[in-house]
Amino acid sequence: MNVQAYLAFNGNCQEALNFYSNIFNAEIKNKQTYKDAKIDIPSSYHQKFQHAELKGKGVHFMAYDAAPDTPINHGNQIHMSVDLSSVEEAKTIFEQLSKNGKVHHDFREREWGHFGRCTDEFGINWMVNCDK
Repeated sequence: MNVQAYLAFNGNCQEALNFYSNIFNAEIKNKQTYKDAKIDIPSSYHQKFQHAELKGKGVHFMAYDAAPDTPINHGNQIHMSVDLSSVEEAKTIFEQLSKNGKVHHDFREREWGHFGRCTDEFGINWMVNCDK
């Protein structure tokens, strides 16, 4: 069994996946635009992602640009969680994700290890963990 996240964006999926691909050293795969999928949608959305995946070592999630008739409601119902074995790498990733976003819990040592929680500039919630 494999359970994975599917993230929805308001027309900036390509920009968000480029951002994440740099942080996680991953590739954007299986890209399909609304035009490719031949979906009846306003022309302003033809080049937006109807589906894409970010894949790399230990990273795999899917994403798309929600159609204009599917509003995105930002909330706190989901967080992406990243577990790392290096405190230095975890801190770097946290700093990159939180840049231009909002820090909810500073990345620092806790009872169980190092942890930080933030919302990135695209409205996605992240938890960065390191058990050392």
